[in-house]
Amino acid sequence: MSGYATPHDSAVGHAPAGRGDNYLTHDQGLWSWVVTLDHKRIGIMYLAGIMGSFLLGGIFALLIRAELFTPGKMFLSEDRYNELFTLHGAIMTFLFIIPSIPAALGNFFVPLMLGAKDVAFPRMNLASFYLWLGGAVFFLLALVLGGLDTGWTFYTPYSTTTSDTVIAATVGAFILGFSSIFTGLNFIVTINTMRPPGMTWFKMPLFLWSLYATAIIQLLATPVLAITLVLLTAEKMFRIGIFDPKLGGDPVLYQHFFWFYSHPAVYIMILPAMGIISELVSVFSRKHIFGYRFIAYSSIAIAVLGFLVWGHHMFVSGQSPLAVIVFSALTFSVSIPSAIKVFNWLATMYKGSVSLAAPMCYALSFILLFGIGGLTGLFLGTLATNVTLHDTYFVVAHFHYVMMGGTLVAFLGGLHYWWPKMFGRMYSELWARIACLIIFAGFNMTFLPQFVLGTRGMPRRYARYLPEFQTLHQMSTIGSMILGIGLFLAAGVLLYALFKGKRAPANPWGSASLEWTCSSPPPPHNFEHTPTAGDPYDYSVNEYSAEEEGYVAVRK
Repeated sequence: MSGYATPHDSAVGHAPAGRGDNYLTHDQGLWSWVVTLDHKRIGIMYLAGIMGSFLLGGIFALLIRAELFTPGKMFLSEDRYNELFTLHGAIMTFLFIIPSIPAALGNFFVPLMLGAKDVAFPRMNLASFYLWLGGAVFFLLALVLGGLDTGWTFYTPYSTTTSDTVIAATVGAFILGFSSIFTGLNFIVTINTMRPPGMTWFKMPLFLWSLYATAIIQLLATPVLAITLVLLTAEKMFRIGIFDPKLGGDPVLYQHFFWFYSHPAVYIMILPAMGIISELVSVFSRKHIFGYRFIAYSSIAIAVLGFLVWGHHMFVSGQSPLAVIVFSALTFSVSIPSAIKVFNWLATMYKGSVSLAAPMCYALSFILLFGIGGLTGLFLGTLATNVTLHDTYFVVAHFHYVMMGGTLVAFLGGLHYWWPKMFGRMYSELWARIACLIIFAGFNMTFLPQFVLGTRGMPRRYARYLPEFQTLHQMSTIGSMILGIGLFLAAGVLLYALFKGKRAPANPWGSASLEWTCSSPPPPHNFEHTPTAGDPYDYSVNEYSAEEEGYVAVRK
């Protein structure tokens, strides 16, 4: 027998899916979910909350694109348009993208991948969810009270001279920051103290490395945003001169504070996505991950360098020539560890036995879309081209290729990968692949024309535009509708599987990490005995069993 724990080694790990006790059936009733300390149930509640936020933010996006189908007014006034794009950006950033992978998939799978029964601080984990819920309520309050039209960045002097709904939104973002801090602290302590026998730092799954680097950013960067929002709220309520030039403040100071958090926040969003891709590429290539240590160290390098590049958002704000040159150079340097990851993923697939299962289709989509997002970022990091492209649709397209083409696509890949483990049901591979293809096509049709719009001078955030931009805007709008269809289809495929999907085996993909050694769905306490970890990318420990319709451990 190999040293790796198997479903046969664990007393609770060999029950076929749907038999016996699991975390979904262990306690019944709404109250059992409201007060649960089970990391898996907390992860599911996060998943439901962030998907609701994604639906709301996505509806706002479709309304924005529909309004832009013609140069003149269709159904939104300029003020209502401003409110929609502000709430779209704020909801997607603070309520969906930042917590999506760490809070939902991370909460569910970090203890399982560590062979642990829960996170280090279960009560803090539950508190982080209710803080997220509280922050979401304040954002909805801003929507109900009349909307928000400052842009999702809350730039001064917009935010200090417009309606008081800004206060509700900034309080919501402040609360969400504490939720992020709690989650990051929990992951750091859990990964440091609860690794099982045999799991050294360099035998951890790379998904854990990515979440560990993310947690460092969450702990160090989020307090800066919290303090900035407190200062903004105090200035608006008490007329203290901090950012408002009419009161003797400096609006550029707000930008420095905001981007000192928000550029590391980009890596809070993308690092966990990269961790998922590392898992998917290796599993579905049936090959050990190439350059494990380089990928692990590059996660930490991204976390460190991410703190040093915030000034590239402010090249046209009047910084000194030396400052902009330094920030430009640092911007190029942060691309190196990201390129290392992409190179290693491609090298992993080389001569591997690549299976185009739905999760791998999302992984391949990620590599292409993130590659486009990263390469277009070079133009924005270059001083000469940045001045021309600043505040145009080129920036909108670049940001969405990184955040949506990157984080969202990886999140969908991870969701399809771990869905059988989370709910014990398999989905239709055919329809999942079709949904992925529609999402890929719709995404590119939406955002590729926006690069061209930006190079031709189309400013972002405008409700009206010149007639010569209409064709490209219409292509983008049609693409957004196709993208929406693909996303709804993907949701339908997964939800249908909950009720009609066939029962999932413990290990449908032949993965070698510890979460696949317990039953699907997992038991309430994950493992009766602490398993022993081996190499999480050694796929020779498993072989396919026609009887189980999944992979079982090879006995040696």
